[in-house]
Amino acid sequence: MQSFAHYAFIAPQNAQQIRQELRAFLAEHLPQGDPVLKANCWMNFDPQFSRELGRAGYIGMLWPKEYGGHERNPLERYIVLEELLAASAPVGAHWIADRQTGPLILRYGTEEQRRKYLPGMAAGEIYSCIGLSEPNSGSDLASVRTSARKTDNGWLINGQKIWTSGAHHSHVMLALVRSEQGSDRQRGLSQFLIDLDTPGITIRPIVDMFGGHHFNEVFFEDVLVPHGALIGTEGEGWKQATSELALERSGPERYLSSHALLAELIDSVGPDADPLLVTTIGKLVSDMWTLRHMSMSVAAKLAAGQDPMVEASIVKDLGCSFEQDLPVAVQAVVDADLADSSTLARMMAVLLQAAPSFSLRGGTREVLRGIIARGLGLR
Repeated sequence: MQSFAHYAFIAPQNAQQIRQELRAFLAEHLPQGDPVLKANCWMNFDPQFSRELGRAGYIGMLWPKEYGGHERNPLERYIVLEELLAASAPVGAHWIADRQTGPLILRYGTEEQRRKYLPGMAAGEIYSCIGLSEPNSGSDLASVRTSARKTDNGWLINGQKIWTSGAHHSHVMLALVRSEQGSDRQRGLSQFLIDLDTPGITIRPIVDMFGGHHFNEVFFEDVLVPHGALIGTEGEGWKQATSELALERSGPERYLSSHALLAELIDSVGPDADPLLVTTIGKLVSDMWTLRHMSMSVAAKLAAGQDPMVEASIVKDLGCSFEQDLPVAVQAVVDADLADSSTLARMMAVLLQAAPSFSLRGGTREVLRGIIARGLGLR
């Protein structure tokens, strides 16, 4: 494994221009809602904002123009993501399609699949969700039981996915299923692009402890999808899915998704701030800045065509720890009642309840640290 420093993020010459243009766009189009929604911004769905972002060319930035993309530099895209998250923009509707599903379709998909999905994704009008986790499996992704049986008319899919982020808003699921009957663990798995309006699919909400609906259960009962729904190579689903996860684990959302609380804390500090409060802010800012540089080095490695699975896992593990510790650290130095109506108190209350789940999305700590240990030759 190369060190993080080996792949330096060299900002493109037009970096400041990109930031200025995007900030001007956000000044015109960023919705003005309850500021507390900024506390976990990339989970917020706003279809109109996603469409406006697509029209401006900020989705599918790396994709070929023939599929609705813009053929931009990967590091330009990173700058755009960072600016969107720093502004707490509601990017949840298109986020997964832009980050994972679209790139996977480009890499493994057929021409028909590319033309069916990519232009709508780049326009901010087709949303995707990821079908990985299943009931009673914990983080054991290889224990997939949802099955796909090949028939003359297509593939017949039966089973259940759980903790599926944004399924109730999405048009298509990228699902990992067992396509070889009797196979075990990583063998015999394939990926399918499943249109969620297909008969036999039921989506049920999972409401979190503070009333939010982001997660879902998705049931498949004799769902018939065409043969062309298979993406990539039959039986190679495990390899495809694990390579896709590097895209999920290393982005700036791993340290910026709830930074609005830190920004609100800094804005609330007066000229005679308590030294402990100032020290806490300094530590949080330095931690975030370190994570930023680590994440940027992973982006540089991806741009160089390398596989940053281990480094991405490190960023995801440390980033989730930072975002889970953030509301606890703020609570320790702020004299605020969680029932207070101030923006700072309300953000803190939301994140204290939501943050424990952050280590589950994109893989638990145990899974990530296993990947890191293997990459370092420790197991």
